[in-house]
Amino acid sequence: MKLLKRVLLLLVLIIGVVVYLNYPKLNIISGYAAKNVASGVYVAHRSAASMNQFDNKAPLIELASTELDESKQAASSTVYGLMKRTAVYRDGLGAVLVNDDYDSTKLTIRPNRSKTMDTIPYPYGQADPLDTILPEVDMDFINKAVAMAFANPETQKTRTFLVLYKGHLIAERYIDGFDKDTPILGWSMTKSVLATCFGVLEHQGKLEMDWPAPIAEWKDDERKNITLDHLLRMQSGLEWDEDYSSISDVTRMLFLDSDMTKAQKDKKAIAEPTEIWNYSSGTSNLLSGILRQQFRSHQEYLDFPYAALIDKIGMQSMVLEADIAGNYVGSSYAWASTRDWARFGQLYLNKGHWNGEQVFAPEWVDYITTPTIHSNGTYGAHFWLNAEGKYPDVPKDLFSCNGYEGQHVFIIPSKDLVVVRTGLAEEPYFDVNGILSNIVKAVP
Repeated sequence: MKLLKRVLLLLVLIIGVVVYLNYPKLNIISGYAAKNVASGVYVAHRSAASMNQFDNKAPLIELASTELDESKQAASSTVYGLMKRTAVYRDGLGAVLVNDDYDSTKLTIRPNRSKTMDTIPYPYGQADPLDTILPEVDMDFINKAVAMAFANPETQKTRTFLVLYKGHLIAERYIDGFDKDTPILGWSMTKSVLATCFGVLEHQGKLEMDWPAPIAEWKDDERKNITLDHLLRMQSGLEWDEDYSSISDVTRMLFLDSDMTKAQKDKKAIAEPTEIWNYSSGTSNLLSGILRQQFRSHQEYLDFPYAALIDKIGMQSMVLEADIAGNYVGSSYAWASTRDWARFGQLYLNKGHWNGEQVFAPEWVDYITTPTIHSNGTYGAHFWLNAEGKYPDVPKDLFSCNGYEGQHVFIIPSKDLVVVRTGLAEEPYFDVNGILSNIVKAVP
């Protein structure tokens, strides 16, 4: 009996230590689960059961239990009954994790949208894509690439796949539960959408990339020399910890902060601008706050990405989610259908030209695809690059929007290609080089 009591006491102590060490993480775990389910249900129109079974089936996150409150359009999660977190849906602004200070009546405005139907075939309009046979395309290679993308569903976890060639839809496939209209969370592909807003403003003559970042708190210290260009290239020299496996700068920002534009702004400089390259979602949300400063009212800020970019090119499914303070979460929270993500890629393939209008200057593409020093040729300005041949069997002019768990919009100008892949797993489970190399072989 004494031995049994000692063993039980030891187990209790071990459990106590584990709970003590991990209790702060429960806030992040339940917050992630609640936010993901609320967005999945009310933005992507999926079931809570599907979100819990697949999207929240990840290490630690799967420990959370989530329930919906349909009357409030909200989702609440706990971990073994502990650390309850709730996310609520707001029309036009997506879902947001709330806290005790949240006032549902405070933020009543929403972005104005312009969703007009037309008879122009996809991708330039809302009509069905043309049923076009392009004799120069070797469909055997295309079909092989698509088959490869879905060959191992348990490990690859590909959900959607689409190929545009010269603006023609030549391949498209979806798993059960997803179709051409299902919004997909882009995660960090959102960064590229945010950056494009700055490209639009530059084209309109309203700002320049070499302007100092308009942050009052920086004007009298070493951060005063940080420019918009430094921020877009992730080379500001500011301290930041982008670790999703622990309580870090990025997880605190995404799952605890009411105003996500402040997290990076309050960090000290650890290097001079351009001395280091340090990937930072906090920088993207700081840029979202700077974008807001360009407008006289909150309403104008909310409207701008849609009026100047998203609705202009027909990305009618896209929703940019905002934090409690009403700032777009430019680091992580844009949802759009696979076809609409492909429209975004086509806009860049067209160097900003869309249906007779120049959305941003052609030179903007040159800017965002110029490699940033210290990034080993993998990063430009909020876009990823293949400049140093990360994908050895794919042209080096490839650039892309990349997001957590393998969300991708690949743009290959030399081959007139846009490829979109979404899913729940990334390299090495999803063979980007092998799949893209087959698509490249299929076209002249």
